[in-house]
Amino acid sequence: MEQRSFNRLGRTVGVVGLGAWQLGADWGTVSEDDAMAVLTTAVDAGVTFLDTADVYGDGRSEQLIGRFLRSRPDAGLTVATKMGRRVEQRPEAYTLANFRQWTDRSRANLGMDTLDLVQLHCPPTAVFADDAVFDALDTLVAEKAIAGYGVSVETCDQALTAIARPGVASVQIILNAVRHKPLEQVLPAAAQAGVGIIARVPLASGLLSGRYDEHTEFPADDHRSYNRHGEAFDVGETFSGVDYTQGLAAVRRLAPLVDADRTMAQFALRWVLDQTGVTVVIPGARDAEQARRNAAAADLPPLTAAQLAGVREVYDELIRPQVHDRW
Repeated sequence: MEQRSFNRLGRTVGVVGLGAWQLGADWGTVSEDDAMAVLTTAVDAGVTFLDTADVYGDGRSEQLIGRFLRSRPDAGLTVATKMGRRVEQRPEAYTLANFRQWTDRSRANLGMDTLDLVQLHCPPTAVFADDAVFDALDTLVAEKAIAGYGVSVETCDQALTAIARPGVASVQIILNAVRHKPLEQVLPAAAQAGVGIIARVPLASGLLSGRYDEHTEFPADDHRSYNRHGEAFDVGETFSGVDYTQGLAAVRRLAPLVDADRTMAQFALRWVLDQTGVTVVIPGARDAEQARRNAAAADLPPLTAAQLAGVREVYDELIRPQVHDRW
């Protein structure tokens, strides 16, 4: 698998990683056996970057990854976790004492003395301008509790503020065929600064897999049922903030652009990988076959100029008016 660099971390990773939110079983059941099969298949297919968080399954995702790490100590993996959402989202909660407590818990869950990468988990906007927050993160690096830190963001403005911080190694942001705004300023700024870009929600909560239609029913505990209007967290995390019906229309417009040698999901993942400045894309997978197919997207040819133009046209006509100025 192609390798790309996190310059400020001093390490490289495979361009397709694995997002591990689903391993926490917060939205739909994923058994421990299935979780281990997903991790094994992904790593065997060349994945070297795993992204989790301390709140995924209240630590279940981290614990399963920790178990996997113990079984594959020589796999050469980079594990990124997140912190900050175990408490009410108030700027005053982002203190060194809390950071120590949260990272200690993640270190125990993962079985790691030093965490590879810790990201602030979509914190309030005021946090990005607080020097004390980043001084505290620098302290954790000095104490060797973490090797580096980054931020997971909701908006492009948050991303640009974070990129300007000299210690920030990565920015995690929603980027996909129905969320283009980061291409304008965020990716160029990150590339210039040497900040890694972790592209999350690359399939727009499965919308870009092409498997859903107007008759698809999602379980009640699935955020695609209960968060369509931002009832539980930022609506941009569910279908990338795109109205479901309009999203289906966009997918139908995109489908003729997909070559016979790839699935719709692989087409969508390849689109992300073809964007200059992306370090790693982190699709989730509920079973081993999904993990295998996602990883295989890295080996497919880049999209053609005509395909890229087609994606842009669909975005401009159907999606841009809904989402472009919101995040």
